[in-house]
Amino acid sequence: MVTMPRSAETWHLDDAAVGPLIRAAHLGKRRTYKKGEYLYHQGEVDSRFYFILRGHVQIFASREDGTEFTLEMMGQWAVCGEGSAFDGKPYFTSAVAQEDTEVIAFDAGVVTAAFRELPELAVALLRIVALKQRIIAVRAQYLASPKPEARIAELLHRLADFYGTADASGAIGIGISLTHEQMAAMTGTTRVTVTRVLKRLRDQGVIQIKGRQLRILDLARLMQ
Repeated sequence: MVTMPRSAETWHLDDAAVGPLIRAAHLGKRRTYKKGEYLYHQGEVDSRFYFILRGHVQIFASREDGTEFTLEMMGQWAVCGEGSAFDGKPYFTSAVAQEDTEVIAFDAGVVTAAFRELPELAVALLRIVALKQRIIAVRAQYLASPKPEARIAELLHRLADFYGTADASGAIGIGISLTHEQMAAMTGTTRVTVTRVLKRLRDQGVIQIKGRQLRILDLARLMQ
């Protein structure tokens, strides 16, 4: 198995949320999924949600016309499926393993019963919900933009926030393992558009690309 770099992810948890989930691992069941296997399907009703130990999981929604929209690429220490698990409604997305993946499958009923003894677990789940709401709100703002540049810039900005490392010049370096097709699926554009926008940003001196390493040279101009 080839392990994807963490920069292939577009969402992850901080240590404050991860710790309680790890300590609550005994409440769930470890499961493994092969590449291409689904953790859950859009429209299914299930009380389980998933804490990813290793691997990567694509979260996407299917439209009525058969097209798919990728929401996130989840990696180690990410949680998915918790919204539908707790409210008892059908999953509004699907989750498919992008490589061999190991998770802890939690049952929402079991977790809820443990809140009294593990209040930090309840707090961690609230933090997860709050973070997802914030990210969705920001993404909705940019996805509403008719300009593909704005949507692609938002994705790059989020990757910089999660994984960026600033150097002495102030440039922010991030490893990009997402393909142009994956970036297009996450921004409602096309692969050709992603390639064109990245080239334009590079020509304008906003970003620099060397192999799989991308450096944001001017974060303010990126978000203009």
